[in-house]
Amino acid sequence: MGVALFPSLLSELSQSHQTLLKTKQLHSIIVKSNLSNDPFFVTKILRFYAINNNLLSARRLFDKTPHRTVYLWNSMIRAYAWAHEFVRSFTLFTHMRSSETKPDNFTFACILRASSDQSDRAGMKMVHGCTIVSGLESDSVIGSALVSAYSKLGLVDDACSVFEGMLEPDLVLWNSMVSGYGHNGFWHQGLRLLSRMRNLGKMPDGYTLVGLISCFYNPCLVEIGQGIHGLCLKTGFDSNAHVGSALVSMYARCDCLNSAYRVFNRLANRDLVSWSALITGFSNSGKCVEAMVLFTEMNITGQRADPILIASLLSACAWLVMVGPGKEVHAHVFRRGFEFDVMVSSALIDMYAKCGFPDLGLQVFKMAPKRNVVSYNSVITGLGAHGFGRQAIEVFEEMLQKGFKPDQSTFSALLSACCHGGLVRNGKEFFRRMECEFGITPGNEHYVYMVKLLGTAGELEDAYNLIRHMPISPDSGVLGALLSGCSIHGNSKMGEIVAHQLFKIKPEKAAYRVMLSNMYAVDGRWNDVRILRDKMLEGGLRKIPGLSWIEKSNV
Repeated sequence: MGVALFPSLLSELSQSHQTLLKTKQLHSIIVKSNLSNDPFFVTKILRFYAINNNLLSARRLFDKTPHRTVYLWNSMIRAYAWAHEFVRSFTLFTHMRSSETKPDNFTFACILRASSDQSDRAGMKMVHGCTIVSGLESDSVIGSALVSAYSKLGLVDDACSVFEGMLEPDLVLWNSMVSGYGHNGFWHQGLRLLSRMRNLGKMPDGYTLVGLISCFYNPCLVEIGQGIHGLCLKTGFDSNAHVGSALVSMYARCDCLNSAYRVFNRLANRDLVSWSALITGFSNSGKCVEAMVLFTEMNITGQRADPILIASLLSACAWLVMVGPGKEVHAHVFRRGFEFDVMVSSALIDMYAKCGFPDLGLQVFKMAPKRNVVSYNSVITGLGAHGFGRQAIEVFEEMLQKGFKPDQSTFSALLSACCHGGLVRNGKEFFRRMECEFGITPGNEHYVYMVKLLGTAGELEDAYNLIRHMPISPDSGVLGALLSGCSIHGNSKMGEIVAHQLFKIKPEKAAYRVMLSNMYAVDGRWNDVRILRDKMLEGGLRKIPGLSWIEKSNV
């Protein structure tokens, strides 16, 4: 039957998305119309199945189609890549290479993106070699994919080699290279490439400028970023939504919140990216109240936050120990159904724990339908910080029973819990198990907790011997923990040895000298106290006073 006899069917298939039910109805019509072997119709239906995450039906359709075009192969390979089923995507790519239908430039581009998404450097190099064997190494689509993939994995030199090997790079390829420099923070090279691009008569577009703006992530680079902002104004790209969002992000990253807010206010169309950039900027700068006001304004405009923004707000509330705003965000989480998101639930647990409500964090943890290592680490940390060491250990045992593999952060949380709870025997056992049982090499942070645990318990010789046998050089945190133990138990002899090591590592920190001075005072060594205090005054050292605040809350 001719295609012209099916105008309504063609209209349905021309749409970019269909529901799974509609897709099955269209598939049924195609089968009844004897069009199930037509590559055009089969490819369309396969893509609809993929969009609806029904890869089983998509693969069945693919396997039943006798004459597979390159478009059909590409659609199935892309479907697996979108679903992060990279092994199946690569396996199908291998089968395609041995079939009658050979990969084209879009096939290679898809596989290259899949390689970078799973950080498979070896696989990407292999695919790059296949493009050369296929004689497609000069194709602009493949070139852009190679530059983007190499840049994403931090292989900027390889990306640059591909770019320089292209005889006539198009604008997409130029943008890929600029974005590659931006992604890796190489602003010098990004600026040089932009200058070279303009000298060759290639006019940058919005994507070029967005890629370059992403280079500037440090406050010391803000003046250069302002220069690029000026270029955006001169070329009229400041009104571009993507460029505007990138500028807001740049100023927010560089802690220039007033500039970020001015650019944001001039945006005609504020998308989630621009809102998130500004709100996250205020959050990271400790201006939680302003961030919450912006968050409320965003909701009023009808823009909906994503889990990443929610987690950022909760982190700000945790950092400032503001449970009131945190509970407001929690209410929004319920309204939006984000309580099922592992990242959000972990941020909630952390927020409640740091705000002094570990019981509420534990409730969130128990209600969470999905858990991962991060959420377990958060609840162990929260319980341990409030002295519930035994409960923290119970959560760890549950974590193992559920089949989760602990990481370095897990053992940091456990050892911290043992410190707060005075669980010396448990701490020693966890320190042993992390390397012997789980193959995790202790870092400085783990040694800090162990030395603090032993030192607080009065086992100063064991703590000192642990430091002496460290495979890495002890930092000020490890030595400071031992000095604290010496101070608690009045061991001025060992304290003096440790303190002088700390003076070499952190000569500007007065707290260590104050601790040693206090130990001298306890021993009645007043002349040593006077000498040490005089040296502090001569060096202009003074202990920084502590600061605290109280949030008035009805919780």
